[in-house]
Amino acid sequence: MRASFVFSEVITGLRRNLTMTIAMILTTAVSLAMLGGGLLIVRTIDKMKVNYLDDVEVTVFLTEDISANDPACAQEPCSTLRQQLEDNGAVESVVFENRQDAFERFKRIFEGQPELVELARPESLPASLQVKLFDPERSELIVQEFSGMAGVDKVSDQNKFLERFFDLLNGGRDLTLVIALVLAAAALLLIANTIQLSAFTRRTEVGIMRLVGATRWYTQLPFLLEAVVAGVIGAVLAVGLLVGGKFLFLDRIFGATGGTIPQIQIFDVLFPVAPVLLGVSILISAITGYVTLRLYVRH
Repeated sequence: MRASFVFSEVITGLRRNLTMTIAMILTTAVSLAMLGGGLLIVRTIDKMKVNYLDDVEVTVFLTEDISANDPACAQEPCSTLRQQLEDNGAVESVVFENRQDAFERFKRIFEGQPELVELARPESLPASLQVKLFDPERSELIVQEFSGMAGVDKVSDQNKFLERFFDLLNGGRDLTLVIALVLAAAALLLIANTIQLSAFTRRTEVGIMRLVGATRWYTQLPFLLEAVVAGVIGAVLAVGLLVGGKFLFLDRIFGATGGTIPQIQIFDVLFPVAPVLLGVSILISAITGYVTLRLYVRH
């Protein structure tokens, strides 16, 4: 009987302040969706680090003369460059890639963008020496040693590119989390205001219940559950927004990168992001409701 009364009061409270309840749920949902987006970015960065950091290479791009006239790297100065790299103690392996091989790799990478592949020609891509290091952190030594040597057009350090790329992703993550915090603050204020309004509109019946012996905890529990229920609904909506965003936008955007950015899987959204959002919503809603009741509700 008591449980049915409490839950009926929760439903009544949510329906009585319907507009504020909807605003609270939507604000909570958006803030949690932004938090979930930040968590997905972190997960994507971790995947990329696993996929790429072990395969970081230094690419020695060769001049036009070598690219056009030495497709097997059998002549000077290409053969000497290759031998010097192979003899370097920091180098694990060296692979020569002529311009035709580079073009084939280009087509594989951008196979999802046929219009771009049609515009490219083998002559526009230089031959190169792909250098894999035992320790990618020492890539700067190779860059300094071989930059400007005969036959070298430029030396590209993938580690530097990845650092800039990860910095960009980290910046996006930080911005997302900042927006989530701002929206979360708005959601907390809405929760507090909704509880105060709900308690005010039911102050007479709460007073009567206290007079007939109801405990303070029993009279305040419906208000607390209102906040928790609204938070749970907001968390469910947030997960729905993330799932919808994955299928409608992120799959298409990440697919256009040719696999450079790994796809977000539905499992990434449902676990561990969804449980985290649900736990955060329940915890924050319960704490905010409890503090509001202690500070502003005296019955």
